[in-house]
Amino acid sequence: MKIIITGGSGFVGSNLTAFLLGSGHHIIAIGRTEPQHQFDRENYRFITADTTGKGPWQKELADADAVVNLAGTSIFRRWTKKYKKQIYDSRILTTRNVVEALPSDTNLTLCSASGAGYYGSRGDDILKEDESAGSDFLAGVSKDWEQEAMRASAKGVRVAIMRFGVILGKNGGAMSKLIPPFKMFVGGPLGDGNQWFPWLHLDDLMAAIEFVLDHQEVSGPLNFCGPDPVRNRELAQALGDALGRPSFMPAPAFMIRLVTGEFGDVFLGSQRTLPAKLLNHGFSFKYPEIRGAIEAIVAH
Repeated sequence: MKIIITGGSGFVGSNLTAFLLGSGHHIIAIGRTEPQHQFDRENYRFITADTTGKGPWQKELADADAVVNLAGTSIFRRWTKKYKKQIYDSRILTTRNVVEALPSDTNLTLCSASGAGYYGSRGDDILKEDESAGSDFLAGVSKDWEQEAMRASAKGVRVAIMRFGVILGKNGGAMSKLIPPFKMFVGGPLGDGNQWFPWLHLDDLMAAIEFVLDHQEVSGPLNFCGPDPVRNRELAQALGDALGRPSFMPAPAFMIRLVTGEFGDVFLGSQRTLPAKLLNHGFSFKYPEIRGAIEAIVAH
């Protein structure tokens, strides 16, 4: 397949590029800045572009077999009014430009990212893909993001919406934020630790994307999360055990909000998501449990 990856220089995008190249696909990655690791392969090309604006990069989509839309400014920093606009625009404008450039009446597949934040903070509710959207900032972003992607359906494009949990992998992503406090013996649960933590090992994320690309019957929203959701305190315990460090030093909710502002609610919110549609379609997880996932990452 010829596969276009927007957000191709990010943590997920660069790892996905390597994975799909290994499967023999032709990859064109697009991003604001070149990735740290370039691939010297005949079936790989990187295009530097700001996908929130229209441009020559859109022409690459004309003969693609699939597009994996990952572009979006990181949410992992304090949110100012200006930065919240960047979070929103980077997702909505990119997706709008991608859909605009897609040809009509083809067998093309669009896998477009979203987030478990779509559901808002829902306590102990079990969240499958048919649940409604929440009402906070990230829920609003995710809802609009998904609506922009689903517009491609009118062109005959198969659209799969990937509602990512927190992606756990080595050398970046959430683990680069979670591990340091434990190594300094100050790791522990966030807030009271009772909130549900939607997570997915990076290897399973990449395999799930390839699974969707290969299975024409899969479409619509999909929870990209592990099949065994855990509470935050269970995550902390598993991470502490894997690192050989204590995990009893909680970070009080008021302190998290004081330091991080509104962004702190990302850590304190609760989404008990289940990958119901992936499981129903027969996808098999390499890392179905949090302890195995974390141990595999820490071992590297």
